[in-house]
Amino acid sequence: MPPHDPLHDLGVRAGAHGGVARVWSEHATSVELVVFDADDLDWAIARTPLVRDEHGVWQGESADLRSGAHYGLRVDGPPGVEHAFNPVHTLLDPYARGLARAHDGSWRGVALEPLTATGFEWGDSVRPRVPLDRTVIYETHVRGFSKLNTAVPEPLRGTYAGLAHDASLDYLVNLGVTTVELLPVHAFVSEARLVRQGRLNYWGYNTLAFFAAHAPYASASARAAGADAVRREFAGMVRLLHEAGLEVVLDVVYNHTAEEGREGPTSSFRGLDNASYYRHDAHGRYVDTTGCGNTLDFSGAAPQRLVLDSMRYFAEELQVDGFRLDLAATLGRDEHAAFTPDHPLLRAMLEDPVIGETKLIAEPWDVGPGGWQTGNFPHGFAEWNDRYRDRMRDFWLGDLRRERESGSAGSGIGRFATRLAGSSNTFSGERGPLASLNFVTAHDGFTLADLTAYDTKHNQGNGEGNRDGTDSNNSYNHGVEGDTSDPAVRAARRRSIRNLLGTLLLSAGVPMITAGDEFGRSQRGNNNAYCHDSELNWLAWDPAGRPRSAPELLATTGRLLRLRAENPALRPIRYDRAHEDVPNSSQMDWFTADGTTMDIEDWNSPEQRTLQYLAASTPVAEARNTILLVVHAHESDVEVVLAAHDGVGGYTLLWDSADESPADAATEHAPGEHITMTGPSMRLYRAHAGA
Repeated sequence: MPPHDPLHDLGVRAGAHGGVARVWSEHATSVELVVFDADDLDWAIARTPLVRDEHGVWQGESADLRSGAHYGLRVDGPPGVEHAFNPVHTLLDPYARGLARAHDGSWRGVALEPLTATGFEWGDSVRPRVPLDRTVIYETHVRGFSKLNTAVPEPLRGTYAGLAHDASLDYLVNLGVTTVELLPVHAFVSEARLVRQGRLNYWGYNTLAFFAAHAPYASASARAAGADAVRREFAGMVRLLHEAGLEVVLDVVYNHTAEEGREGPTSSFRGLDNASYYRHDAHGRYVDTTGCGNTLDFSGAAPQRLVLDSMRYFAEELQVDGFRLDLAATLGRDEHAAFTPDHPLLRAMLEDPVIGETKLIAEPWDVGPGGWQTGNFPHGFAEWNDRYRDRMRDFWLGDLRRERESGSAGSGIGRFATRLAGSSNTFSGERGPLASLNFVTAHDGFTLADLTAYDTKHNQGNGEGNRDGTDSNNSYNHGVEGDTSDPAVRAARRRSIRNLLGTLLLSAGVPMITAGDEFGRSQRGNNNAYCHDSELNWLAWDPAGRPRSAPELLATTGRLLRLRAENPALRPIRYDRAHEDVPNSSQMDWFTADGTTMDIEDWNSPEQRTLQYLAASTPVAEARNTILLVVHAHESDVEVVLAAHDGVGGYTLLWDSADESPADAATEHAPGEHITMTGPSMRLYRAHAGA
């Protein structure tokens, strides 16, 4: 940041001959930098009082603050219900790039020089910069992805290096995804409640330090070598993923910290300036919009700067390609705790010359008042579209249940079609369909296979009496709860999986696949497996650990990803407008099963469960392309008259969800031809001009 900025260069700048520490605390009366012996982190070898400037920044120099030094802060301040100062506690610098832990359990920062100053080289690695319309996100966990992969050397399994191993890269590239989104890799710890239960926080949504990579995900050799080696392994992972053409997006948790509620551990922010970093009511109690015990107060400049500096560090120094912002509504709450899309932190992300060039993805809700904000983030953010998730689950699963039980699905096809075409009823025309981050599953909730096999959650193993995890799953077990040997039920479940997966990958918007869904991974009905570091969460690589149908489903996923890449009509950048030629949109026409144009009654009728969706692209940089997607959502067969449209001379069948495996040979069909579709299923055709 420019030197006149009062919050510039916070943290430690260390070199071979010492360094400078800059720490912000508005209410502290004294701040002391303490440097510890490298071999005994309880033994202080140097103490330096820091001096406060008029902006609340405390600064001091120490010859002992050399690269690799272990350090902490001791802070004192006034009493009061909103404060938690205690000069006896050694606190972690919020800007620490590396971490180490003392015998008493407290944390030390490790002073690190800039990455390139340590000899790390990026070589020929460049950011892939995948356009958003071509982006397919693969949400995964660093440890869980490679932990069981015997093609990865044992010391690297479950590590940053394991994710970047050739076996991992080959799998991801061959699958056809473009962007790997990693569950939290900022240094985190398990909540005190879990520790008392002998459990741990596997997912990582409990951040301890926003500038340090989580050390347990590094290989044992890197951990033994220290914080700089951990950072180098993380950077090496990014470099190798980039060389394979894959982007790296981080799931980041800035909305709260690992200090939990007022009875939780004091490791950093609470002891540094509790009143300024966290939200409180008039009585000094925490205002919790995250459900995690505390909420960072982003009405203040210093917490805002903390987030921006952390994002800039990972984007610039460690070269990551984007960020998924957990509970992002919290980041947009003003001094009155009300969400505003014009919040200075959100605007600063977009306007920052480094952060603004990355992919920015908002989880557009939190648990506070007015916390559901899907569709309300500013242009430049993509948003997790929970309306898409719920509608597609309900269409293929809930409606199927209702039709079996009562003879009527209860809803027609109009709302499904709106989501399929990019959710224009949720996102503004300026933002377009790429504002919609489409997903059917994510790390929290049922896996895709479990959506089709369980009506209710089975979270008894979480130690919370099955009270945790959502009860609103929009799932359908197809008549049997859990595992079954019934061939008809198993076949129906597989077809539902293919319909959901096909819908996700053929919809307008940005699709996200949850790791393992591509081969039918199950969590045995657990829809909140956050505390299980076990095979319940780890990806199975041995065929014996996967469903028998895994090869067919994996082939289906690969085919759908290839078809999405090859057909720009499936991935418009802008919304179409009637009677206009909008560049980079897809002109859409909708037909009934008999080939006639749909009218308002067809859109809303509960009996109308079959449609034909003709989309013609208007790309600027690609050849024109037209597809026909036929969706049939009854279990009974239906005769469909393929839509006739000006300029369309024929159709090539590319994929049929009724097939267990993608067909090897394409078949040709003519407009007006009668075809029979088994249900429920969907077919994708490519249209071509007549002779």
